[in-house]
Amino acid sequence: MNLRELSIATFNLYNLNEPGRPLYTDRDGWTEAEYERKIAWTVRQLTILKSDVFGFQELWHADSMKRALQAAGLDAEYDLVVPPEADGRKIVCAAIVRKGLLSSAPEWIEQFPDKFVLRSHGDDPQTPLIDVNIRGFSRPVAHFAIKPREDGPDVHLYVCHLKSKGPTKLFNEAWYREDRDAYAKHATAIGAAISTIRRTAEAAALRFILTEQMKGNDTPVIVLGDINDGHFSNTTNILTEQPRYLVGDAIGGGDIALYSTQTLQEYRDTRDVYYTHVHEGIRESLDHIMVSEQFYDHSRKRVWLFDGLVVNNDHLNFDDHKADGTNDHGVIRAVFKYKPQRA
Repeated sequence: MNLRELSIATFNLYNLNEPGRPLYTDRDGWTEAEYERKIAWTVRQLTILKSDVFGFQELWHADSMKRALQAAGLDAEYDLVVPPEADGRKIVCAAIVRKGLLSSAPEWIEQFPDKFVLRSHGDDPQTPLIDVNIRGFSRPVAHFAIKPREDGPDVHLYVCHLKSKGPTKLFNEAWYREDRDAYAKHATAIGAAISTIRRTAEAAALRFILTEQMKGNDTPVIVLGDINDGHFSNTTNILTEQPRYLVGDAIGGGDIALYSTQTLQEYRDTRDVYYTHVHEGIRESLDHIMVSEQFYDHSRKRVWLFDGLVVNNDHLNFDDHKADGTNDHGVIRAVFKYKPQRA
């Protein structure tokens, strides 16, 4: 296969599970009617944004994804990348890959790297010890490789879903129950802090993995998914290593850097209308596609030229997602054209 164009999409499926299966504390899950509307809307997105790779978050059951592909008439065109345990009991990251592209067996990374440590006495004597003891991802990261061109290297993709910004529920913790009067009034703040610490640790652990993969070589990498944080957040900065974006005829690139396709699109647009989530009237960009320097226009090592990004997000403003079958996130698609940088 020698693609002249490569398209990548990230798609939060909003708890896609078989009807009647429990979802968190909802023991009844989707009704048959809700499920059918949900499949129909998912089919429409797959058809509109028909991409070489879709990375998914919030998939519960592999059969639901198979059903959507069949209903879209795309089951013969894609390989379904799902873990064996995608049987409706928990959330997984997954993907579909156009047939002929997949070049490695997928893996789901559950544990943080053995050498990964979040412990420090600080930079000066006034700083207390910090020791964060988190050893794994809330949602295992899906990792697989594709080969878009026979004359080029494998492209490694990481589909992630980091901890949400919603405050962690504390009422089941023993320390909370033992002194509820002291903690109840602080539950939101403490819960939000715990979620932030967990998400930050997940971002740093994934960056640790990425750096090991990328440093000192020309391995193309794409990270996509719901990182549950904004474009300028510390979560994003950890993942990207905050590369410099060049203008004019400047040429550069970063060995381990990731470049946000949102930023690449912003350099081309006259207005920023990029948002993928609406919560209490606040529009945010929680879903991202980030690419290594092999996909960055100004990189000396560019292989693929950025050709634009779209976000399907109109449904976020009006729809009752459960009743209408829509999702609570926008769906993002980025396109790259094969155009290696000339020496």
